[in-house]
Amino acid sequence: MPDSRSHEAHLHAATLRRLEKSSGRLAADAIARMDETLPWYRAMPPENRSWIGLVAQAGIAAFTEWFRHPDAPQAISTDVFGTAPRELTRAITLRQTVELVRTTIEVMETAIDEVAAPGDEGALREALLVYAREIAFATAQVYAQAAEARGAWDARLESLVVNAILSGEADEGALSRAAALGWSTPEHVAVVLGTAPDGDSELTVEAIRRAARHAKLQVLTGVLGERLVVVVGGSSDPLRAAKTLIGPFAAGPVVAGPVVGDLLAATRSAHAAAAGLKACAAWPDAPRPVLADDLLPERAMAGDTAARAQLVEEIYRPLEEAGSALLETLSVYLEQASSLEGAARMLFVHPNTVRYRLRRVTDVTGWSPSEVRSAFTLRIALILGRLSDVGAQF
Repeated sequence: MPDSRSHEAHLHAATLRRLEKSSGRLAADAIARMDETLPWYRAMPPENRSWIGLVAQAGIAAFTEWFRHPDAPQAISTDVFGTAPRELTRAITLRQTVELVRTTIEVMETAIDEVAAPGDEGALREALLVYAREIAFATAQVYAQAAEARGAWDARLESLVVNAILSGEADEGALSRAAALGWSTPEHVAVVLGTAPDGDSELTVEAIRRAARHAKLQVLTGVLGERLVVVVGGSSDPLRAAKTLIGPFAAGPVVAGPVVGDLLAATRSAHAAAAGLKACAAWPDAPRPVLADDLLPERAMAGDTAARAQLVEEIYRPLEEAGSALLETLSVYLEQASSLEGAARMLFVHPNTVRYRLRRVTDVTGWSPSEVRSAFTLRIALILGRLSDVGAQF
């Protein structure tokens, strides 16, 4: 029995010496095999190929140490992948890395009969099989760690961009960060706000991303305090986009800001959505989701100066420019509880004249005086317009 152990130790030592002498040639053969069989490897920049060569050499050297001390704990991921920069995991996919590892192992397998001392081929082959399993686990671990680190960094970048847009501080730096996250500058951008659900915010964010991918929309999203913020790109209809993404939002109002042209202008959409979310309490029956522009009267009464200016500039001024008859007719019609006959009597005109002028109001403003909600918006616009005419500050 001692003679048998002594003989095995002698064979092991002989194989180890031959393996050490052959390690450089094996690494060169592995690189040559990669160049021959892997088109994507040939197309890589020389710098990346040199790093891959170092990884192959480190892998064979780590196997040599493995074979030297088969019972000792091995830190394969550190030994093999520690020679390459972290950026290599971005340049080479997991699938490509698996192909590299497989190629190197195949080269070593074909050299077993040549490298092993006579009679020790089985031991070397068995050691290589165990090592191949461990290197596969190590590869998965390296990419998992890289993905986690990249995910954490991307989440931080995304949070910075979303916060900058919501706070009105978006600048070129925010654009650069968004580009790093894959934002491809779509023509239509809008911000959707609502309440974030309880629980893991990462799950909420991932649910938004899944919904966006299904709808072929771009999103930048994050949970800021109690708010779930989604910057949506690629849709000219913010209400439709909000309906597509509404699933992960908690119960309560969800408000979509107006469409703007780019990410820098998204601060305006975010301001409108935030003001709408604040003012939603004044309209309990508001649809879900709702456009921020549909909440203009509530926003104006809640102190939103942008909403007040918008009501004046988009409703009152166009009516004023269209002639005094439209303003007067609209005002009387609203005061007469939306009665055509009552307005006609007060204006001393035929009801058809009132009807025609009200259609003109709709054409000019986009709001119909005959609809209750639109009439409310028009009334608030008239009030604010008159106040602005006398120099009232708001």
